[in-house]
Amino acid sequence: MSELATHGVEIVIQGIVQGVGFRPFVYRLAKKCNLVGSILNSDQGVVITIEGTASSIQSFLDALHESPPPLARISSIEQKTYPKLKEFTLFSILKSVSTAKSKAIIPADIATCGDCLQDIADPQNRRFQYPFTNCTNCGPRYSIVTEIPYDRSGTSMNCFPLCADCKAEYEDPENRRFHAQPNACSVCGPELSYHDKNGNKLVVGSVLQTVAKDLKDGKIVAMRGLGGFHLVVDARSETAVQRLRQRKGRKSKPLAVMAADLVEAHSFCDISASDTEILQGTQHPILLLPLHKNTLAPSLAPNIAEIGLMLPYTPLHQLLFLEKDCPKTLVMTSGNRSGAPIFTANDAALKGLESIADSFLLHNRDIVTRVDDSVVRNSSRGLQILRRSRGYVPSATALSQTLANILSCGAGLKSTFCLTREKEAFLSQHIGDLFNLESLDFYTESIYHFTKLLQVEPELVVCDLHPDYLSSQYAAKTGLPLYKVQHHHAHAVAVLVEHGIEEKALAIILDGSGLGDDNTLWGGEVFEVDCTEYKRVGSLASMLLPGGDAAAENPWRMGLSLLHHTGLSRDAIEQDLHEEERNKQTIVWQLMEQKFNCPLTTSCGRLFDGVAALLGVCQEMDYEGQAAMELESLAKGAMQETPLAELLQEFQFAASTLQEEGRLILQQSEIVARIVQQLNAGVNIETIALDFHLCLIRSFFALSDTLGKKAGLQTVVLSGGCMQNMLLQEGLFVLLEHAGYTVYTGTKIPVNDGGIALGQAVIGGLAHVSGSTHESP
Repeated sequence: MSELATHGVEIVIQGIVQGVGFRPFVYRLAKKCNLVGSILNSDQGVVITIEGTASSIQSFLDALHESPPPLARISSIEQKTYPKLKEFTLFSILKSVSTAKSKAIIPADIATCGDCLQDIADPQNRRFQYPFTNCTNCGPRYSIVTEIPYDRSGTSMNCFPLCADCKAEYEDPENRRFHAQPNACSVCGPELSYHDKNGNKLVVGSVLQTVAKDLKDGKIVAMRGLGGFHLVVDARSETAVQRLRQRKGRKSKPLAVMAADLVEAHSFCDISASDTEILQGTQHPILLLPLHKNTLAPSLAPNIAEIGLMLPYTPLHQLLFLEKDCPKTLVMTSGNRSGAPIFTANDAALKGLESIADSFLLHNRDIVTRVDDSVVRNSSRGLQILRRSRGYVPSATALSQTLANILSCGAGLKSTFCLTREKEAFLSQHIGDLFNLESLDFYTESIYHFTKLLQVEPELVVCDLHPDYLSSQYAAKTGLPLYKVQHHHAHAVAVLVEHGIEEKALAIILDGSGLGDDNTLWGGEVFEVDCTEYKRVGSLASMLLPGGDAAAENPWRMGLSLLHHTGLSRDAIEQDLHEEERNKQTIVWQLMEQKFNCPLTTSCGRLFDGVAALLGVCQEMDYEGQAAMELESLAKGAMQETPLAELLQEFQFAASTLQEEGRLILQQSEIVARIVQQLNAGVNIETIALDFHLCLIRSFFALSDTLGKKAGLQTVVLSGGCMQNMLLQEGLFVLLEHAGYTVYTGTKIPVNDGGIALGQAVIGGLAHVSGSTHESP
């Protein structure tokens, strides 16, 4: 290129570059670099045409690479010169265009930015106290999009014509609301209304002032938000929280809270500097934090030493907290009937929540896609997403090679699905437990919406081995070539894909349960694994699951199973095991003796349940994972701030192993016998709970170290629902890394069943590439 001559370059940028202020950024950058040309949104991404000197063009390209807008995520930049200049006279932003096949990515919903917070707090600003204020740097995105390219006509804001002032902002490239698709004000935009439990609109002077007073008085308010409804009560009122639990039928599952600000949050939580960054980031997720002084209602998280906390992420939340009567910490739990998806539509919520809510705070901006609040943890290894939804979806995961268009259908609990497009995988938002028709409808409509937005027509489908999952049944009905993938293989591969690991690794998968290829229920596994195959080289010893699924809901059954497995009598512990079920215990013991309706399992989750029952911590579960969570909380209490690494250095007990059935089998009966001895010796249950965790960590480390050395593997991945237990996960990291292994776990992708659809997609896609057999449609 001649330095002084004028040259022309066409640039196509893919990634999250629509709806994040990218076009006005490029417009200003082009003017700064003295370039002419154009930019437009297309379903292939953002297309830029520029003309100018070689040095100006290079300066432009450098800035694109080095300092894009903060919300943009560039996945690729392709450029080519064109010989014949188009002789632009200025740089302009053109109308979006659409072609047959999309490569565009819709951005996730974004928490309110600082500028918009200033707008709604400024009495001189025309958006003063307007609850739907947003700009190109914040506001709803994925939850309101109906089609691409991402323009206002393809969102639920299409029914709100812009007033003259908003239109002027929308059309001004120098304004931060330039092409902000949800842009609106009190003159032309959505509005609030307040209704009684029968749906009658209440005539009040100030809607939010009335809502705040009702919350102060202990009422339950159903509040339509960004991605669905919340049920809201005063988090410091035990009476209000208990009323919410009773009406919703949510006996003890922890409830998330929203604090007005960090000052309020610090009054009951330990919050580090890195915690603050997460809480105030663009996603504003629910962050699990330790309680240091529980000034909140005691029944918010019974027997759990942490709370799910988030800060206000919409102008509506901010304005509500500014009302003087509003409690400074509010319960914000999903606005649904127990086990069903959150409500999004006003009419459906008025009908479905009438027996729970005392009143309804509604608005008239349609929610196109349900989006739950995301849940994360800030571990010593950094941010780990446990429920991936608002703020994180629909961002893509990069793949190492191009795959066919795949739909992978996930599992049963914490269900998600995944779509692939060339070298990208798109994991859906959290759907929930896929056990009823309402959830299946949400799952089905979400698949339809995802395929429409990504313009992906699946060529094959992948599902779990378990035939009873509704996701597996959905996959079978698609009529597409079907690949079935083992549950824990998918768990392991999800971690491999997230971290770009292509070589063989050792995988420790500690989980609730998943169907194995021997038709038994696995869940305490060690694999030699890569993205195409696995070998089961270690596991827990098989235990009986008395009553099948009933044992997963009633830990006392697993307590009996552990005693039976260890060769002890049902009276081996001096205290009664769930006295109310004494008669049932006799029957269950007889079933185990006869091995009737007692499937085999190696589930680590069921081991946790059984130990919790033996300690008298949890005999019946109100929610999935309750026994294990309460056991972990007890163990943390016994640590007394002693670092886990220090405890593990002093603790040397590990259960032995036996080589059987082609694998090394950990003898957890030795751990159970140790627990029984401690119980009968009068050791307090907090100490025993910690001892159990240390035993399990040491035992799985010893098992994995033996297998890793034998196979010559130095990379280890950790996954499965039990790896949400921070003592277990961190303990394995400490010992494995000290032994020289490189260890990975899920961070951006959940280690629970919310992440396995990603693993399924890659395993199925690579099987398809290799020509492996599949089930006929």
